[in-house]
Amino acid sequence: MTETLAIIGAGQAGLSAAASARQEGFEGRIRLIGAEATPPYQRPPLSKAYLKGEFEIDRLHLKPAEFYESADIEMDLGRRIVAIDRDGKTLTDEAGAEIAYDRLIIATGAPPRRLSLPGADAEGVFYLRTLKDSDALRAILDVDGTIVVVGAGYIGLEVAAVARAAGRDVTVLEIADQPLKRVAGPAVSAFFANLHRDEGVDLRLGTGLEEIETTHARVSGVRLTDGSRLPCAAVLVGVGAAPDQGIAADAGLDCDNGVLVDETALTSDPAIWAAGDVANFPSPFYGRRLRLESVPNAIEQGKAAGTNAARAAAGRDPIVYDALPWFWSDQYDVKLQTAGARPPNETPGMAEVIRPGAAGRSFSVWTTLNGALQSVDAINDPAAFLVGKRLIAARGNIDLDALADPSQDLKSLL
Repeated sequence: MTETLAIIGAGQAGLSAAASARQEGFEGRIRLIGAEATPPYQRPPLSKAYLKGEFEIDRLHLKPAEFYESADIEMDLGRRIVAIDRDGKTLTDEAGAEIAYDRLIIATGAPPRRLSLPGADAEGVFYLRTLKDSDALRAILDVDGTIVVVGAGYIGLEVAAVARAAGRDVTVLEIADQPLKRVAGPAVSAFFANLHRDEGVDLRLGTGLEEIETTHARVSGVRLTDGSRLPCAAVLVGVGAAPDQGIAADAGLDCDNGVLVDETALTSDPAIWAAGDVANFPSPFYGRRLRLESVPNAIEQGKAAGTNAARAAAGRDPIVYDALPWFWSDQYDVKLQTAGARPPNETPGMAEVIRPGAAGRSFSVWTTLNGALQSVDAINDPAAFLVGKRLIAARGNIDLDALADPSQDLKSLL
């Protein structure tokens, strides 16, 4: 009997899973099911080059149409799955139609958190996750008035940079006392705070949003937690993302800040795997659970899920997912590259070393835990990023004094 591998989510993780399952020798049907009508595409350019109009839509597509035909991957796009019946091994879409599966991969990602306050549904309030969102957001680059960005995470700061480069007035609101607080240490946060202020952004830390004011159902201003009011023409909300785990939880799968999987990407159901932004997985390298919102993780964990689904069908042992995380962000003429996963702030035994770079506006921050290198944040310093990845992967302790000495060749530390 021919088996069917269904994949919910036609993004980077879903495509990677489909391609890897076929490469691993899965001979059954592979159905890639996506809620959007667009074939799998890159998301990072949506807040950067594509938003600026420097990246054509054809370049966003991850694979040409011929790939899906040659790999015999069935594209089922514009179809939103709303329920999983684990006993009957069927999926139900929002129209009530059913899809049978033998093995299933959940790659539903992590959509942006939405505001629940007065005016949140007004015209002129934007979120950014999809191609359609980015197309709509382009309109704010031509608005006459201030653009308010809620949240100083990667998305918020990247869009702020694009808007400032287009000559728009931008105010960024961040309830925390520093930007990028969830993902970066004080040195990196301070650098980006100063960068955006130097570029003319009105960055307000420790300040949140109370209300979006409207005129004729359209954004006209915002009321802030400090009681002040600010007229504006548009609001971009970038207050983080939440794993799209609803259908998994409703189906009785174990979930906690994502769909819980083991080191092979397998969920609590032996016929279901999860990968990408939606998956909460144990990292053998770091010895703790992680849920990562990054392209490299989506690709590599998608590969593991697809490979292991194919191996399970063939009765073969699974592979373990233990890839080293890495991320990047482009803002103005600055590139941030991060290797590894920084421990939570104030973790006992954590230390940081700041190393100057070769150029004027470049440096790197190296974070260790009990002497072992955990992460590297490289600002306009690709050499530090590359060496840092190798040093982290080596899993050894590092000489902090030598690392802090800019006269010491980084490669000598390998």
